[in-house]
Amino acid sequence: MRVWIVFVLCLAGHAMAAPTEEEAIVDELVTEEPVVEVGANPVQIEVGEFDEAIDIGEEVEEVAAEDLCLNYHCKKGKVCEVDEGNTPMCVCQDPSTCPPAEGDFEHVCGTDNKTYDSSCHFFATKCTLEGTKKGHKLHLDYVGPCKFIEPCLDTELNEFPLRMRDWLKNVLVTLYERDQDNNLLTEKQKLRVKKIHENEKRLQAGPHSLDLLAHDFEKNYNMYIYPVHWQFGQLDQHPVDGYLTHTELSPLRAPLIPMEHCTTRFFEKCDADDDKYIALEEWAACFGLKEQDVDKDLII
Repeated sequence: MRVWIVFVLCLAGHAMAAPTEEEAIVDELVTEEPVVEVGANPVQIEVGEFDEAIDIGEEVEEVAAEDLCLNYHCKKGKVCEVDEGNTPMCVCQDPSTCPPAEGDFEHVCGTDNKTYDSSCHFFATKCTLEGTKKGHKLHLDYVGPCKFIEPCLDTELNEFPLRMRDWLKNVLVTLYERDQDNNLLTEKQKLRVKKIHENEKRLQAGPHSLDLLAHDFEKNYNMYIYPVHWQFGQLDQHPVDGYLTHTELSPLRAPLIPMEHCTTRFFEKCDADDDKYIALEEWAACFGLKEQDVDKDLII
């Protein structure tokens, strides 16, 4: 999670500086809008007189139920409850039980073009629709309230990978520079990024022209191979199977869409065979890597 927080900071900092165009990511990261972690306020308990005596038996039973759910993990949109057999189970969360949004930065937009107060409200709602056609098609689209996204022109779509590649490279370099205790990158990852970081020919982060980015990719192609693989590995987590689903792409695309209006079309194009999954080979091709340079060992 810490990696994604730094990831978002990098986005907000300099990353894909697109001259007067698209871009705006990260949240979900939602940002799906920049990601902001909102801390919970301590619960205030007022001590007063009780009108009725407390049933100790019920109190012990409630505590036991809480203990059973303490380390029982449920996916987003679900909460743990104990059934009559005293067995913990995951059930859909009631959207009305989600904490109220602190501001617009917590809002998210669904693929149904509806603004939800927060990601909690969205996933709770999606859970209640499980098993339905509407629920199957509903995904988190991007961070922030729903808004008009300009259509992505063909010329703009061709320019998108130029900035994206440069951005991924700079994100990795930034993580390398800030990583003091291997919480952001493993030792093996740091060795690979070190070669990029110390290369005198590395194009420094900044608002570069598209011509310069294209020239740098051609002249310093090897610097971009690992960043493209690394990002795929970061996203391929649920499960780790060599394919990216819409849900796995969400941490990246959700915060990107508000900033880069070609994001959705770009990832749709990556799915060359239109099977709703993006394989490593398809991902690499989207970023202009040569077929012989696709290496599954680089995403581990």
